Amino acid sequence: MSPNNKKKLNQIRKNLDKLDNKLINLIKIRKNLVNQVIKQKQFKKEIVDKKRIKLILNRIKKKSINKGIDPKITNRIWKNMIWSFIDYEKKVFKKK
Repeated sequence: MSPNNKKKLNQIRKNLDKLDNKLINLIKIRKNLVNQVIKQKQFKKEIVDKKRIKLILNRIKKKSINKGIDPKITNRIWKNMIWSFIDYEKKVFKKK
């Protein structure tokens, strides 16, 4: 790799790192909102709402297409995020 390309690559990676930091902050905000959701649920069976999951994934697919993003990428990211937070909810709910 040429020194010029290496320099460009390093700058792109720095920008990715900055973006990762912003995403971490957004995930923290999301976790706090999920904590509020948990407080509203009375029963563990309320944690998984398949209708809502389907609605979210359909909405993300449409937004991805409109933004020119491969919906397979966003679908995988959101599914992982949703199920990670479901696992988190189950863990926290047990402690109630």
